[in-house]
Formats: sequence, C-alpha cells, structure tokens
Amino acid sequence: MRMALGLLVAVAVLGLASCGGGQTGRASGMSAAARMPVAVNPPAFGELHPVAWRGPGPAAFPVHGIDVARYQSAIDWPRAREAGVSFAFIKATEGGDRLDPLFERNWREAGAAGVPRGAYHFFYFCRPAEEQAAWFIRNVPRERGALPPVLDLEWNPHSPTCTFRPRPEVVRAEALRFLDILERHYGQRPIIYTDPGFFRENDLMQLAGEEVWLRSTARTPEEAYGVRGWTFWQYSGTGTVPGIAGPVDLNTFGGSEADWRAWLARRTI
Repeated sequence: MRMALGLLVAVAVLGLASCGGGQTGRASGMSAAARMPVAVNPPAFGELHPVAWRGPGPAAFPVHGIDVARYQSAIDWPRAREAGVSFAFIKATEGGDRLDPLFERNWREAGAAGVPRGAYHFFYFCRPAEEQAAWFIRNVPRERGALPPVLDLEWNPHSPTCTFRPRPEVVRAEALRFLDILERHYGQRPIIYTDPGFFRENDLMQLAGEEVWLRSTARTPEEAYGVRGWTFWQYSGTGTVPGIAGPVDLNTFGGSEADWRAWLARRTI
C-alpha cells in the first residue's frame, strides 16, 4: 500500500499512520533480512546537533534506520543492527553512469546482517529518465526481501557538470517515467525522497498517491511540508550510530512495530 502524498492520507501506512563508477553483478536468491523474523531494537543513536522538537519528534516512533553512501566508509552492519538500525537505504546510482563504489559491499553486508535494505538513485536532470532507470536496473539486484527502490529528487547546486533546473511540470513527468520503469522491473512502486525546497519549487503535492520519504532536520514533516502523509522521515544528517565512523543520516518509519511488519509484508520485493 502506498502512502498518499498531501492530505489524502493521514499519517498512516497501514490503515493508520549526495558517487563513483563500475557495475555490480545481478544477485539472486533471498537475503538474510528476508529470511529472518523482523526484530526491532530500540535505537541507541546519538546526535551531534540535537533538536528541541515542537510536537511529536522522532522519539514518538519506534522503528528507526539510516541511509548511507560511500561517505560512511566501512560499516559494521551487525553492530549497527544491534544498536537499533531496523532498515537502511543505500546509495546505488546517480545519473546514467555513476555507481557508488561501496554500494555492492553495503548491499551484501547489510543483507547478511539481517537489515532490511533498499537502494536509492540520485536523479540527474541532464539525462532522460529512461537512461537513468536502465542504469539503476543494471546495477541493483531484483532480490526477494529488498525494500522498494527510492528516487532521490533534490537539486545539486555543486554539480560540476549539470546545474540545469527544468520546469516543475518536466520534473514531475520525468519522475513518473522513472517510477513507472522501475515498478515494472522490480514489482514494487519506488518511494520518492525529497527536501522541503525541492518539494515546494516543483509542486510535488501534485504527485498525489506516491509514497514519500521526507527530509526535515529542524521541524517535523507536518511543519516543513504542510502534509500529513509520509512513510519515512529523515530527521538528522548528523547522527551517530555504533558501527559507523562519523556522522550518518537518521530516519524513522511513520508507524508502530506492527505497522512496520505489515508494511514489509506488502512492500518488499
């Protein structure tokens, strides 16, 4: 079941609620995360820059996880799992020719540690959606038990090769093409990740019905976006987690442990 974007669905998942080169081989079979019962450990995370949340903050939600890329270097996934990492989103690809050099290792080791994990793609606005989708499919296994893919939509003002910002209607159309191609391949509709500025500038409220993962590190998603429909909330970019050297992004799932298990049953590949 997808989380609706905007006011169409309340905070309810189940009836309630920035790269390198190369390529990976196609994995098959089932990860340890898919074979093991879904255990949720209380998060033993730290925060380099704590926030005094107004309203229900991340602590109101029991299921927490991380997103990672090459910047986190080697990760002790079993230790992170024990410390409360109940899911992970791992950077895989960017544009049509860039692969995170640690993706294959993170994907393999997170799965072996029993961490439910999905892969994300950083969208590049100087290449067509079809080309980027093909690159993602080439590098990310269609593996039973994996979380849905993620489309990362945000501007990259520091890009050395592409600072193009298409019109909002073009952004939305390209995003939908990407989502459609991946859904046909993986059998699950991808999740959209975005930040408040990109969300407003491109009127992503029009993508009603898409499941979303929202970044907001100083305000709750409801305050930052004016929406009440989200599945994942990235609430920190300066978290600390046992097993990871240096800061890491922290996230929470917008529901209870029971909701999380039911969501996994519906939304894993």
